[in-house]
Amino acid sequence: MTTAALTAGLERIPDQVGYLVISEDGVLASAGELENDEHTAGVMMQMARTACRFRLSGSTDAPFKRMSVILEDFVYVVTISGQKVFVVKRQNNQHEPVNV
Repeated sequence: MTTAALTAGLERIPDQVGYLVISEDGVLASAGELENDEHTAGVMMQMARTACRFRLSGSTDAPFKRMSVILEDFVYVVTISGQKVFVVKRQNNQHEPVNV
């Protein structure tokens, strides 16, 4: 699969500042703030592996479809599809609630 096919659509995600496409063999594609970020790739892969171990008893569904790691200034959104882990780093634009 070509890099363009792997990353199709990732560039168009709103507020996206970087992405990683990871397989068991390592980083397949990266851009923006996550370009060549092997450390973040390793951390996200370990988190995805850990999350995949959690299954509800009797369930045949995948353990999760999307995982979000929410930090103060940005969010990592992790999706597994076709033996690949897609990680997108987005600006966290959540605003504090307004008390009236």
